[in-house]
Amino acid sequence: MLQQPVTNPVLIFAIAMVVFLIAPLIMARLRIPGLIGLIFAGVIIGPNGLGLIDRDPTIVLLGTVGLLYIIFIAGLEIDLEGFKKYRSRSLTFGTLSFTVPFIFGTVATYFLGYSMAAAILLGSLLGSHTLLAYPIASRLGIAKNKAVTTTVGGTIMTDTIALLVLAIVAGAATGELSTSFWMVLVSSLIIYVAAVFLIVPLLARFFFRILGSEGALEFIFVMAVLFVSAYLATMAGLEPIIGAFLAGLALNRFITEQSTLMNRIKFVGNALFIPFFLLSVGMLMDIRVLLSEPSAWVLAALVVVLVNAGKFLAAWISGKIYGYSTEEIKLMFGLSIPQAAATLAATLVGFDLGLFNQSTVNAVIVMILVTCIVGPYMVETYSRKIALQEEQKPYEPSLAPERVMVPVANPKTMESLLDLAFIVRGTSPEPLYALSVAQRGLEDSDHRLIQAEKVLDRAAEHAAGAEVPLQKLTRVVPNITSAIKRAIEDSRITTIVIGWNGRLSTPQRIFGGILDQLLERTTQMILVSKLGHPLNTTKRLVVVIPPGFDHKSGFYDAIRLVKQLASQLGAMLVCYIIKDELGSYEKAFKDVKPEYTSTFITVESWNELHEEYMPALTKDDLVVVLSARRGTLAWHPQLERLPRVLAKSIPESFIIVYSPEKEEVDLRGSRGTDVPRTVLTRKSYDG
Repeated sequence: MLQQPVTNPVLIFAIAMVVFLIAPLIMARLRIPGLIGLIFAGVIIGPNGLGLIDRDPTIVLLGTVGLLYIIFIAGLEIDLEGFKKYRSRSLTFGTLSFTVPFIFGTVATYFLGYSMAAAILLGSLLGSHTLLAYPIASRLGIAKNKAVTTTVGGTIMTDTIALLVLAIVAGAATGELSTSFWMVLVSSLIIYVAAVFLIVPLLARFFFRILGSEGALEFIFVMAVLFVSAYLATMAGLEPIIGAFLAGLALNRFITEQSTLMNRIKFVGNALFIPFFLLSVGMLMDIRVLLSEPSAWVLAALVVVLVNAGKFLAAWISGKIYGYSTEEIKLMFGLSIPQAAATLAATLVGFDLGLFNQSTVNAVIVMILVTCIVGPYMVETYSRKIALQEEQKPYEPSLAPERVMVPVANPKTMESLLDLAFIVRGTSPEPLYALSVAQRGLEDSDHRLIQAEKVLDRAAEHAAGAEVPLQKLTRVVPNITSAIKRAIEDSRITTIVIGWNGRLSTPQRIFGGILDQLLERTTQMILVSKLGHPLNTTKRLVVVIPPGFDHKSGFYDAIRLVKQLASQLGAMLVCYIIKDELGSYEKAFKDVKPEYTSTFITVESWNELHEEYMPALTKDDLVVVLSARRGTLAWHPQLERLPRVLAKSIPESFIIVYSPEKEEVDLRGSRGTDVPRTVLTRKSYDG
C-alpha cells in the first residue's frame, strides 16, 4: 500500500478523488481559482514531486479526455448568432493572437542561436492557446459576452494555424515537404470539416427524433460524436482538439443551454475529466531539472515574458479596435494566455525531431504552468466584474424573472412541455411550478390522485436532471379550470405552458372547454403547445403575427419569448406579418434581447397565408402564432381557426402564444367575472 508510485487502480482513483475534493476547497480559502489548485496538486503528487502517482497511460488518457471536453463544451456553448455577428472580430483577434506572439518568439529564439525551423516552431507554441479558463466564464454566466465569443472564435484559428505550422515544420525536418504533402494536407482538411458539418447534424436530427427521450443514450450518442470526430481529425492530419471543437459547433443547436442533456455533459466534465486534465498538466513540471540547469530558467523567463506580452498586446489591439471595455480586454487576455494542448503537442514533436533540447522542454513546461495560473486568475477576477456590471444595468421589463407553471397530466407529453418551460424560464431564480389536477366527485377520484402524484414525481426527476428547481402543486377539485386559475393566483405565476392534443370538444370552441375558459379567466401569458417532434431538431421558427399586434400591452413580452426560443434552439427565425407595416416589428425585434437575426415577410391577407405560405411549411418547422384573446386588440376570427388548421397541417409542432393582458376582458361586457361560459370537458386538455 505504501509503494510509490501507487499502482493499485482503486487507490490511484481514490487519491485523485480526494485531491479533486480538497484542492479547490483550499484554493477557495486563499481566494484563488480552484483550477490552479489542481495544477499545483499535480506538481506535488506527480512523478517529479512526491512521486505518489505516476503520469501513466491512464492519467494521460483521462487528461486527454478532459482537454477534449473543455474544447467541446466551448463549441457547444458558443453563441452561434453572436459568432456570426462577431466573426470578423474573431478573425481579427485570432490573427493577432497568433501572429504577435509568433513573431516575438521566432525572432527572440533565432537570435539565441536556434535554427530557423526550431525558432519558427517555438514561435508557433506561443501563438496557440487553450481555453483552460473557459469553464470559469461559463460558471459566472458570461459565456455569451461579446469578448468571450470573440476569444472562443479566435481560438480555433490560433490552434489550427499553430498545428499547421507544426505539420509543415515536421514535414520539412523529415524531408517530406513536397507538392503531394500540400495537396494531402489541404484536401483532407476541407473534406474533414465538410464531413463534420454535413454528417453530424443529419445523425443528430435522426437520433433525437427516434431516441430523444432516452437520457443515457442521448449522453452516449454525444460522447460518440465527440470522440469519433476527434479521432477522425487525427486521420485528416489535424489535432483531436480541432475535431472536438467542430463536433461542439455541429451539435450546438441540438443541445439547448437549459436542457437536461447539457447539464449532464457539464456535470461529468467538471466533476471528473477536466480535473484529470489539470492534474496531468501539473505532473509535467520537473522542478529538479530546472534547479540543475539554470539556463532553463533564462529561457523559461524569456518565453513567459514573450507570451504574456504578445497575448496582452493582441487583446489590447483587438479591444481598442472594437471598443471593448478594459475589463473585457483583460478577460480576453486571461482566456487566451493559458498554454497546454497545442503547446504540448508541438513541444514533444520538436523534441522527437531533435529541434528542442531538454532545457527547451522544461522552459516550455514552466511557461505552461505560469500561464495556466495567470489565465484562470484573470478570468475569475474580470468575469466577476463584468457579471456585476451586467447586473447593475437599468431595469428592463423584459428581464423580469419568470414564474412559469406547467399543468401536467399526460406522461407522454410531459417531458417535451417541461423542456419548453425550461427555455421560457431562462435564468430566472424562481422555481418551475408543476401542477397536477385530480377531478373530485368521480368514481375513480382516488386513482386519479395517485396518478397525478406519479406524474409530478416524474416531472421532478426530469427537472432535477437539468438542475431546475421544481415546486410540485396538487389540486383535488371538481372544476379543473378553477383549480388552474387558483394555482396561478396563489403562486403569482407569470407564464403558463400547457399542452393541447389537437382535438376539439365542440366545433364552436378554439381548443376545448378547459383551455378556452382558462383564456377567458386569466390575464397571464399562456403558451398552448402541441409538440410532435423534439424541440432541439427544429430547423425553422415560423412566427405568425396578426395585424395590430404591435399595439398590444404584451407585445414586447411576446417578442422576447420568440427570440429566446429561436436563440436557444438555434433555428432560423422567419416572421409572417399579416396586413401590417414592417417598420415597428423590425424595430422591436432589433431592440429586444437577445440579439438574433430575423427575416420578415409581409402577407397581404389571411387567405394568402393559408394558400401560399402554409403549404410550404415542413415537419421540422415550429410554428408560433402570436394570438390574442377574444375581444382584445389584435384579435381576429382567423386566430381561432388557426389551431385547427395547424393541427391537421404538415408541421408536427406549434405554439399559440397569448400575450399578457393588463386586465381581463369578458365577452359579456363584465370584467373580472369568474363565471364559466362553457361546460368543462377533459378531452381537450393534454398536459
